Amino acid sequence: MADLLALYRDHAQRAQADADAATLENVRERNLRAAHAWEQMAERVELTETARAAREPHGDPARR
Repeated sequence: MADLLALYRDHAQRAQADADAATLENVRERNLRAAHAWEQMAERVELTETARAAREPHGDPARR
């Protein structure tokens, strides 16, 4: 899941950079919405990882 988190954060940063570079307002707004959506997905991954770690403090031996 860490790879997924990094992927989502990377997409969010790219969308933010595209928004910052945009000269057209609608393009800027579209990229800001995309950045926000990617960041929300990253936050959900973090919450899932945190909840999983709380349920399985020593890790799941079956997943090793």
